[in-house]
Amino acid sequence: MTFVRVCGADELEEDTPKRVELDGTPISVVRTDGEVFAIHDICSHANVSLAEGEVDDCHIECWLHGSRFDLRSGKPDSLPATRPVPVYPVKIEGDDVLVSLTQES
Repeated sequence: MTFVRVCGADELEEDTPKRVELDGTPISVVRTDGEVFAIHDICSHANVSLAEGEVDDCHIECWLHGSRFDLRSGKPDSLPATRPVPVYPVKIEGDDVLVSLTQES
């Protein structure tokens, strides 16, 4: 599994998604509850950026229609989305946040 630096840990504000691109793949990187998660940045329902949504209780909410996705699994837990979005492995090395495009689920 190849990990690539996407940002510095100090660039992440608690519960505030940061949109990055890795090899052309849009990703939302989120620090919440002491952990860092990487989830595909495009909502599976409406094709809009999840990084523009809010984070609460380890979920990210799509700003357009309110679908919520679990940051750990990518699974939606509210309509209108019914399909999960990919999540990606994250490693922290020093002040670097590294992500692999190999999907965890």
